Amino acid sequence: MSQVMVMEGSEAVAMAVKGSRPQVIASYPISPQTHIVERLAGMLADGEMDVQYLKVESEFSAASAVSGASAAGSRAYTASSSQGLLLMTEVLYASAGLRLPFVMTGVNRTVSAPISIQVDHQDTMSLRDSGVIQLFVESTQEAYDTHIAAFKVAEDPHILLPVMVCMDGWILTHSYERVAMIEQEKIDRFLPPFKPANFLDPLNPKTWGSIGEENVLMELRYSIQRAMELGKSRIKEVFSELAEITGRDHGGLIEAYKTEGAEIILVAMGSMAGTIKAAVNALRSKGEKVGLVKIRCFRPFPYEDIWNAIKGARAVAVIDANLSMGSEGAVCMDLKAKLYGKTNAPAVIDVIAGLGGREVNEATIQDIVEKAKESLHSDYSLKEPYWAGLNEAIVP
Repeated sequence: MSQVMVMEGSEAVAMAVKGSRPQVIASYPISPQTHIVERLAGMLADGEMDVQYLKVESEFSAASAVSGASAAGSRAYTASSSQGLLLMTEVLYASAGLRLPFVMTGVNRTVSAPISIQVDHQDTMSLRDSGVIQLFVESTQEAYDTHIAAFKVAEDPHILLPVMVCMDGWILTHSYERVAMIEQEKIDRFLPPFKPANFLDPLNPKTWGSIGEENVLMELRYSIQRAMELGKSRIKEVFSELAEITGRDHGGLIEAYKTEGAEIILVAMGSMAGTIKAAVNALRSKGEKVGLVKIRCFRPFPYEDIWNAIKGARAVAVIDANLSMGSEGAVCMDLKAKLYGKTNAPAVIDVIAGLGGREVNEATIQDIVEKAKESLHSDYSLKEPYWAGLNEAIVP
């Protein structure tokens, strides 16, 4: 039987990484990610891990270290948050272009200025175009399971891309939950040692990062796009394989929650999905036909699965904990683009919520549902995102 323990979310991630048997870990602290790499360092000091643990001088160095380790054929891991993730930007673009399959945790925290250590999705969302696969989690248990799956996804020979597991800072990393561990022998069967097809070897020289002129660069970019698109089915398979081992099914690329017969469907990612589920239950008990689509895999974007879940609805409210300045939330932009031209597509409204840790509670969700109901009227004309909970009296 699997052992069930009460632990902090950061420790659960560290336990998942330990169970995945990485060969190289690069560590640089930044709140609220720090406890993950601290716990991994403690495991090494206690003799619980056999790993090369690198204490580097910046997040740029951490990303560079795991990229180099991956190029050398090692299973590698790192983690960061907020400004630290943005400092990794140059390396992450290069790592995807070099097809280096390491895993990292993107602990979501808002980006300055003003300075804030609270949670929203602006940091990881800013990296959505880098070629890194992004998986979002709702709970500590899902974070534990998803990190183990992430290594198998990244290292699949048809994918070979970095995978970032995105988890909300503080809400998940620093809260305590019951977490069911997976026995090490089961993890080893699910995730055998990494056997790269391409790696740095002086006996078999190959080139990484060479000049890509105009006659090849588009083709190389297309290969990443194709790996993303074709990888959707493989990501689903990996999640299903792990669910068979654990008995826990968090869903595939999305989780459709009470969407059957729903007139209004909310779309969200991360820990707020738990609050939305509670709100949906309460609204359903009052006869309201409301459901939720929780996006688990944001990149590649699972528009086919989302469409299948929402096509019977009359209105969809996309709750974005991010903002593409001068436009709207990134998730809503993606969804609108994919729904363009579809017959009888539901009305879509963008909701900006939770920025800088602003509370999203059941009352907030009820307010959003009421706003979605307005979109059902023929004279509805909201052109800008709806800012849930905004206090206009203090806007500078």
